[in-house]
Amino acid sequence: MTLDTVHFLRSSPPLYHYLKYHSYWYKELNRNPRLIKDLEREMKKEYKLTMEDKISKINDKISFISSFLEVLK
Repeated sequence: MTLDTVHFLRSSPPLYHYLKYHSYWYKELNRNPRLIKDLEREMKKEYKLTMEDKISKINDKISFISSFLEVLK
């Protein structure tokens, strides 16, 4: 693995944590360091950090607040 790849992994705690539990990525990154973006995409999907997940969370919060306000009326 290149030093740039290692530095990138260590600078992102969620990515580093994900890599600890999905160690097959070490082999993939050793063979092809350009796969770091694929690793990052996979981590975001599993930890629900994608834009769709964020929008869904906001939508859920708005729905909750709306229903709460309806109950207060």
